Parts: sequence; C-alpha cells; structure tokens
Amino acid sequence: MPSRSAEALLFNPNPEAYLPHRRPFLLLDRIVALQRGETATAVISVTGGTRHFPDVLLIEALAQLGGIAAGHEEGEGGFLAAIDRATFIGSASAGDLLEVTVRVVKSFGRLHLLEGEVSAEGRVLATAGFTLGMGRI
Repeated sequence: MPSRSAEALLFNPNPEAYLPHRRPFLLLDRIVALQRGETATAVISVTGGTRHFPDVLLIEALAQLGGIAAGHEEGEGGFLAAIDRATFIGSASAGDLLEVTVRVVKSFGRLHLLEGEVSAEGRVLATAGFTLGMGRI
C-alpha cells in the first residue's frame, strides 16, 4: 500500500488547479481523493455566521467536484446540464466538515452522467444524479 505522502503526489489537492472558480464561489476546500474519469472526494469546512448552508450550494459543490472527477482540462468550460434527481436529507451549518463524493457513471462525448453524495460526520445530507457538459471554450 502506498504511503499517504506518495498518494499526495498523484494529484493536486487544490481545487483551483482544476476549476476557473475562485472564492467565494469555489466551494471545495481540498480534494482528498481523485481517480480521473472515475471518482473524487473533497472536503468543505462550513464557516461564517450562517446557521444553515443552502441546499443549492450542496448541489453546486457536487457539480464542481464532478467536473474535476470527469476530467476537466485547462481551457475547458463546463456547465451543469441537468439534475436528474436530488434528495435533501439533512442540513449543514457552521462548524460542519462536509465530505463530498462523486462517481462518474457514464461519459458520452462532452456529456458526463454522475452520482454524488454530501455528508457530515457520517450523516448523509444530500444525494444527486446529474449531468455535466464540458468542452473547449
């Protein structure tokens, strides 16, 4: 089994290296696992004076990580083409550490079908199936 330090060399944990988004709209704090074209996991530390992290931002976080997992390349644009299903089970608030996971179900040309989940301390907060479109701008 490779050491954690060897694994860290396989991908850049900074989401800014993969996405054009910047704060405050870049929601992902750090990528903790990445298998391009297959799956990815990231974390978000919910901070600030908000009592409730908006559910729509949970979907945006899944879409951002989905773009990274699907193999977003530099110079490519991307968009959330469809939300096939979304279920909100709980809510996130300040102090929560969110774990965001996505899996690429199928890729066909510039479209990618993904499934994802957001959880906090083992509690599932949201699940979704969605489609991303990506390509050169």
